[in-house]
Amino acid sequence: MPIQFSSLVFELSKIHQTLSRTKQLHGLIIRNCLTYDPFYATKIIRFYAINKDLISARNMFDETPHRSVFLWNSIIRAYARVHEFNDAFYLFKEMLCSETKPDNFTFACVVRGCTENCDLEGLRIVHGGVIVSGMGLDSIISSALVTAYSKVGLVDEASKVFYRMPEPDLVLWNSMISGYGFCGHWDKGLQLFNMMRSRGKHSDGYTLVGLISGLMDPGLLEIGQGIHGFCLKSGFDSNAHICSVLVSMYARFKCLNSAHRVFDSLLQPDLVTWSALITGFSQSGDSERALILFKKMNMEGKKADSILIASLLVASAQLAIVGPGSEIHGFVLRHGYESDVMVSSALIDMYSKCGFLGMGIRVFDSVPKRNIISYNSLISGLGLHGHASEAFEIFEEILKGGLKPDESTFSNLLCACCHAGLVKDGREYFSRMKNEFGIQARAEHFVYLVKLLGMNGELEEAFNLIQSLPEPVDSGIWGALLSCCDVLGNSELAEIVAQRIFENKPEKSTYKVMLSNIYAADGRWNDAMKLRDDMKGGMRKTPGISWIEECSI
Repeated sequence: MPIQFSSLVFELSKIHQTLSRTKQLHGLIIRNCLTYDPFYATKIIRFYAINKDLISARNMFDETPHRSVFLWNSIIRAYARVHEFNDAFYLFKEMLCSETKPDNFTFACVVRGCTENCDLEGLRIVHGGVIVSGMGLDSIISSALVTAYSKVGLVDEASKVFYRMPEPDLVLWNSMISGYGFCGHWDKGLQLFNMMRSRGKHSDGYTLVGLISGLMDPGLLEIGQGIHGFCLKSGFDSNAHICSVLVSMYARFKCLNSAHRVFDSLLQPDLVTWSALITGFSQSGDSERALILFKKMNMEGKKADSILIASLLVASAQLAIVGPGSEIHGFVLRHGYESDVMVSSALIDMYSKCGFLGMGIRVFDSVPKRNIISYNSLISGLGLHGHASEAFEIFEEILKGGLKPDESTFSNLLCACCHAGLVKDGREYFSRMKNEFGIQARAEHFVYLVKLLGMNGELEEAFNLIQSLPEPVDSGIWGALLSCCDVLGNSELAEIVAQRIFENKPEKSTYKVMLSNIYAADGRWNDAMKLRDDMKGGMRKTPGISWIEECSI
């Protein structure tokens, strides 16, 4: 008995269908000779796309001769959804040559696809197509373009699109405010927010999320608190999304008590909010609190993602206690995260810093697909434990495998050279980094090279190297040379180096203590006492902490 059309339409009106049910519906459409109807084809393609069966979706599309704009949109969106952007863009160009012309949803989808694919040239081409088609003032397309240009760092292009609109809707206002925040122009975002309010436009949760997310500098704490106050006055204090970004903001600013208060105000904090708070404690050095919160999160049935697990492993490495890290390793194995590169790299780093290099190597050997991050973690661990020659062998393995070393690779290699006192090898890797791989040295690379030269007694060469660097020179580089002067007892050069540090970083009392110790070792007691007396408010050294823990690993 043929299926009733009303029943078929009812099934197709549902938002989601399983893959097996989709195939059944597809079969019913074929049996009822509705295969070529674009309405039914569009629905089936969407269900196939939701279930990630692009082959069946494409076959359905190819078999449908009369293609509506909705049918084209459904197949283009299907490819964009799974990041098959080349196929999506190819279909878009094919659509331009067909009888059916793109609508605003087509253009918006392709614009988002170009952004996700970092295809700036494609984005400009699509934007040109929008203007030619006469849809340059469409709010849906304009919002997509503003977001797209902002995400590729072209916020000026985004603002041009925004200000061309005579009457921007709320979505477009939000897109531009978020775009300014994404590109670091929080002040312009705030100005736009004030302009929006002066024109009688009411903000929503997305407006405030865009404002708060743009506050990255800890010096903007008062601005963030002001926006938080506006949220409370406007009744947004129960909005889970806003509370989540507030937790992230306070955690970034290391105001963890405030972050925790906002967190506690939520009835059902989501994984993003949990992650923001846990990561905040971890990055602020309160690793124990981070691990306690992780256990509480697990007890409440929330499953951590790979980013949070990696952050927790960093916290365990900071504690230098292998117990919590090995517990997290067990969690990783139970939940199938062991093949995730970010997690496995963090495990290697954690075991190495906790003194269990062998376990780190075992994790590395078990990773099926290694990338440069995995190799960097292993080189770091080997160098930390004084196995410089093995670290060099891993570097050669990277090159043989066709991977390209990055800044961290050479930073870890130079660190390994420092631990082993291998000056010649350090010079060679520093030279190869720039000449062979085109990587510009950063402050940390110079710190290692200066330490390597200085600890080998070549203080003058290290000093000349720093002198050749463009101003201002990072205080850490000067500090590396000062520590070498301390070890070698060269008070004359130490005095010169310390003066250069104090010129730029007068608050660095740690260096004053170091110089005072150098004076004392040289018998210059008066100079040592004078330097310590000059320190405002005195100086208290943080006591060292040691953990002794038994482990059966």
